[in-house]
Parts: sequence; C-alpha cells; structure tokens
Amino acid sequence: MSCPEVALAILYQRGQFLMQLRDDIPGIAAPGLWGFFGGHIEPGETPEIALIREVEEEIGYVLITAPHKVGIVETDRVIRHIYAAPLTAEFEQLQLNEGWDLSLVAPKAIALGEQYSPIAQQVRQISPPHQKILLDFIEGSLIDWRNVP
Repeated sequence: MSCPEVALAILYQRGQFLMQLRDDIPGIAAPGLWGFFGGHIEPGETPEIALIREVEEEIGYVLITAPHKVGIVETDRVIRHIYAAPLTAEFEQLQLNEGWDLSLVAPKAIALGEQYSPIAQQVRQISPPHQKILLDFIEGSLIDWRNVP
C-alpha cells in the first residue's frame, strides 16, 4: 500500500508565515496543533494543482504567484510536497473555512515551537514535522521571503 500524498503551502508575508491551528478533533492529523495549509492530492491532480485548490478551499485565497516547489519530505506514513509562495492578500481578507484559527507566525515563535491562538485563548504547539520544515526553509531557502510584502 502506498503512502498518502499531501501538498502543503509555506505562505510568507512581511517576515512571517501563515499557519493554521488544526481543529482539535481526534483522528485527524495533528489535532490542535499549528500546521500548514494544504491537504490531500486527489486522483488525477498534480501536487501544485492540489495545493492551489486546498488553499482556496481552506482560506478563500487564490495564489497570485505560482508556488515554488521547495522539496518533498517523505516518511513511512505520508509524502509531503512542500511549496512556498508569497501571501499577497492582507491577513484580514482571508476567510478561515477549515481549522480552528489562523495566524502569521514569526520565526522566533517557530524556533520556540509554539504560537498563541486568540480563538483557543492559549499557546498551542507547532506540529513538529511542520516546525522542522519551516526551520529548514528559513535557514536554507533561496527565496528572499523576508522582503516580500
């Protein structure tokens, strides 16, 4: 049996990264933790098309700039196709359609592995695999995400 494949978005704006606080529902991946927007790749979809579809479904945001594939992270449980793109919409324009909360997360919070959620009214952990992916991206990215509006 092959592993499920997902497409995940590293969306960056003004030196921060957009993350989703996952619903706190047993049985879903990373319940109650901060993670990326994105999701499963449907049959017949490319990872990039799946990413564009998932981001629009989850936050009502249409990617203006084509996402840049930054890598694949494969484990024995899931294959993650990782893309990066600037978030060109203002944060207030985003409409959360999936998940508990969303936030622009600073690199310092990513390094600490936690972020406060006003909706949950508590600090919540960043999903460890997503934290590692972001830290690797921040340290080794060819994209100058710090200066993108």
